[in-house]
Amino acid sequence: MGKDCIKHQGIVEGIDNQNIIVRIEQKAACKDCHAGSVCLAADKKDKIIEVNDCTGNFVLREEVIVSVSQSIGFYAVVFAYVVPLLLVILSVVAGVYASGSDAIGGLTGLLVLLPYYFVLYLLRDKFKKKFVFSLSKLPELLTK
Repeated sequence: MGKDCIKHQGIVEGIDNQNIIVRIEQKAACKDCHAGSVCLAADKKDKIIEVNDCTGNFVLREEVIVSVSQSIGFYAVVFAYVVPLLLVILSVVAGVYASGSDAIGGLTGLLVLLPYYFVLYLLRDKFKKKFVFSLSKLPELLTK
């Protein structure tokens, strides 16, 4: 992958045939931030990524670089955050308009997420084909 990719350092947690499970550790600027103890961003968990790799070049507990193109990262943000937000806002407005009740509008906004995430679940194989990650070895000077 070229310059236009998003890269994160991770650790190989599992290897199953051609699938490599990589844990990406939360290494943001949170540890040096003065508000890190009260910030919600500091509470995020590590990410688990499944990478299809048939090279056989990686071993358990090895530090690696996981890469994905920026355009794919953009699509992930759209499907994970933008579309659900728009669905909730439109559903709340439609629910309030149709029923005249804020409670019904709020409930409608929450309930619309159930079919959305169910459809995403059904389309997970298509997403796996589109969201392709690649692995590379960690450069020597970073491992010391």
